[in-house]
Amino acid sequence: MKRHRWIWLAAFTWLISVAVGMQVPEAAKPKKALDWTKVNPKFAGATFVNDDATCQSCHEDPMKSFAHTRHAKAFALDPAKGNCESCHGPRSAHVADPTAELKMDPAASATSGVCLQCHEGATRMAWKAGVHQANGVGCISCHDPMEQKSEKGLLIKASANDTCFSCHQEVRAEGNKMSHHPVREGRMDCASCHDVHGANDALLKKPTLNDTCFTCHAEKRGPFLWEHAPVRESCATCHTPHGSNQRNLLTAKDPFLCLTCHSYGGHINLPRYNRVSNPYGSGCSNCHTSVHGSNHPSGPKLTR
Repeated sequence: MKRHRWIWLAAFTWLISVAVGMQVPEAAKPKKALDWTKVNPKFAGATFVNDDATCQSCHEDPMKSFAHTRHAKAFALDPAKGNCESCHGPRSAHVADPTAELKMDPAASATSGVCLQCHEGATRMAWKAGVHQANGVGCISCHDPMEQKSEKGLLIKASANDTCFSCHQEVRAEGNKMSHHPVREGRMDCASCHDVHGANDALLKKPTLNDTCFTCHAEKRGPFLWEHAPVRESCATCHTPHGSNQRNLLTAKDPFLCLTCHSYGGHINLPRYNRVSNPYGSGCSNCHTSVHGSNHPSGPKLTR
């Protein structure tokens, strides 16, 4: 018994030592090397001045607003973490001839590399494979590192939603429809479902649409004894996530949505047989109540 204790103790000690060895302090992590000539060819031959006072002599107003940002506070506490040239590149040529030739293009992928010097890990790991980056949306398309306009994230607008809506106006319009997720009420935002730095087609936080929906709607996940095939395939078969003028975010009125698949004749609830039960109440789901799936032994028709 004592021998086993010593084995477990030795194994535990080894695991702790490995874990500690893998944790490199943030300040000690080297920044990613950046070829500034890829950001702007005019940087060729320029060197670092390493003197923020030189920048401030001309750019006093921008530096006043910058002083309230998280970056500025971090740099003030530890100048080794960065300065103006960490983000703006070597400025010796600009000091000698202060023109706008070294201005960086927000849409250029190389410009985002400036931010990725420090912010390449965590949720940004998939950024280079994402649709935002592929479509010319860069870090400074959504973030303003020079001014504290939002509570967090240094966004270009006061909130994440307003930042997203600056491009995605059609989503704002859908969110104003009768049935919608509580985005405009402030109970969730775009980032509740989307990872803007992600890589899948819709920039979802989870690998699939259904997994993203199940984050909140876990009761719809199953597994069910009796499954409804469209539910298993995709929630978007019946629901539109940003907003609908039909209840429950449905893509069409309840019974007519069902009829897009169940169009066979002879059923009591079809419009030509009974025009009363379709327009009122829940239509098909008056009887087929468990439309997402059923675990009831007598529920093969999703009636219970």
